[in-house]
Parts: sequence; C-alpha cells; structure tokens
Amino acid sequence: MAHGLLDPAPEVYAGLKEILAGFPASAVITENINLGALPLAIEHPPGERPALITLGVIPPSFTSADAPPFGPGLLPLAGERGRARDQAVREQMAVIFDPVHAYFVKVFGAMGLPVRDSVFDTLAKVPDHYLQLTIPSFEYPRGDAPASFRCVGPVLPEPAGNVEPPGWWADLDGGRPVVAVTQGTLENRDFSALIAPTLRALADLDVTVVAATGTEDGPDRLRAELGEVPANARLAGFVPFDRLLPLTDVLVTNGGYGGAHIALSHGVPMVVAGEAQDKPEVAARVEWSGTGVNLRTDRPSEDAVRAAVRDILGGGGFRDRARALRAEMREYDALGAIAALVG
Repeated sequence: MAHGLLDPAPEVYAGLKEILAGFPASAVITENINLGALPLAIEHPPGERPALITLGVIPPSFTSADAPPFGPGLLPLAGERGRARDQAVREQMAVIFDPVHAYFVKVFGAMGLPVRDSVFDTLAKVPDHYLQLTIPSFEYPRGDAPASFRCVGPVLPEPAGNVEPPGWWADLDGGRPVVAVTQGTLENRDFSALIAPTLRALADLDVTVVAATGTEDGPDRLRAELGEVPANARLAGFVPFDRLLPLTDVLVTNGGYGGAHIALSHGVPMVVAGEAQDKPEVAARVEWSGTGVNLRTDRPSEDAVRAAVRDILGGGGFRDRARALRAEMREYDALGAIAALVG
C-alpha cells in the first residue's frame, strides 16, 4: 500500500492537474484504489473543481459498525458478539497499518494536504460519488455508509466477438457437468496453486474440466506441471468467458472481484481459493451470499477442491442463489448511472 499506491500519488495528481488545465472537465472518474485523484477533492471545494466519481472495483474498505473490517475476509457476525469481535479486529489492524497511515500523512502532507482518517476511510469519504460496482445481495449492508456510497451493479466486459473456439469446444455439449478453473488475470505463473490441483482432484469425476491458463504458453506449462493431462481436462490459453460460462456448472477461481461478477452474471456458482490482495474479501462475499464455497486458502488440497465441487454439483442451493443474483444484476445499469452523474 505504501509504495504501490501511495508513492505514485503525487505524480498522478500532477498529471491530472496538467490535463485539467487544458481540458475543463465536469467530472473525473477513477477507481477506488487510485490515491492520486483524491487530492483534487481534498484541495478544492466542489464548486471549484470537477466532480470526483469513484468506482469501487474491489470490495468497500471503509470502516463500518455494521460490517467486519476490510482485509481478513471475515463474515458478518450479528449482535453484540459480532460488534465486539469486529471492534477488536479493527484495533489490531490499526496497529498493523499504523506505518501505512504515517506514510499516508507524510506523502499527502508533502503536497500540502492534511489527512486525518485512514487511507481506507479517506478513499470512501472524499469522493463526491462512490459507486460500488456490485449489487446489494453481494455486499454487506451498512447503515453508516457515506452518503456518496451506493451499489450500481457491475461493469461487465463486452462480448468477445469473432474468436475461434478451441477444437475441443463441442465436448462441452456432451451432457455432463462442465467445471471451469482459472487463476485470474495476474496469478497465472504458478499453476501448482489452483489449476493443477483442480485438474488432478476432478480427474476421476464424471465432469469436463476446462483450464483457462490466461497466457499463450499456459497450456504447455500446465502439461509440464501435470506430467499427464487427465482425460476429462481441456486446456486453453485464452478462452471467451462470455461463451464458456453459459456452458459452465461450476467455476473454480482465485477470487478476483471482476471475475466473480462475470460468473454471477451468468448464474454460475463458484469455488473460491484466494488469499492475496482483496481476494479473501471476495471469497467471503461468495460464502455470505450463498453463491459458492470459500476454501480460505490460495493453495487448496485436491481433497478440498473435490469436496467443494461435489457440494455445488450436488445441490445445496448454490446455483439457485447464483441465478438469483444474476436476475438482480439485470436490474442495474452501472454505465447508465455513471453517465447520469456526468451529464
């Protein structure tokens, strides 16, 4: 946080001011982990600058008495017991993040900008509009959220267009369940974390498993990792998820926020295995919403993956919940909400 998010902030803000000097914008749209746009709203009152519209591309991080603190991936716990637990964890995390807060004060102070709240709370309180790219059923309710905060639904990718499907594509219409597995956009160098264990775990099940490796050399590296590719597995570097997910019964994923919403937009339940960045929080929301199984690790055992996939395929209401969230998503128009604020 200190060096990946805070260090670039002064240069980002300088670049933003340079752009605005020659382009009198009415709004600045940014994401909720871009600290370089916050100084605009701290330094200038609303009438003297463009409106700052923040898009929540990861789960909300601001403090709330109604929800567990961001980071550990805790599920909400009702009543006084939950409030006591959350307060205790908040106090512990304040100690852990004290060096980050001190660095935050230092970096923004060097720009002549005083800050009092934590980075997490400043990200939410400063923008004029904080649009979380999700739906209420996938986010913890908070009665004390900033007035600027609201859920507007996800921004989903455009259809892939004219992409030639792999030669094995017809195998997905074979009448047996399809399980897709991915390690997301970035965590795709070490397939021993999730993809390889998933292929091994499901090798003896009556399913077709599609491994989306995310890189051109991914299939070759995965073959080397496995030694022998299971007969029910199909490997791909890049695969159009807007075509794959309608044919998919379960998605095994490391829990990226965007990927989880894409899965839910197709009504696909998930097995989530992620510990880095915001992934524990995404996994917790999958569990809380009833749309999948949270493995609480980024390197699950084969037994754990097999049991989770069986749980979902065996019923338990996971697909019904995923389809309910799909229906709810269709009631939202994130791009329309953003456009309305700009207009």
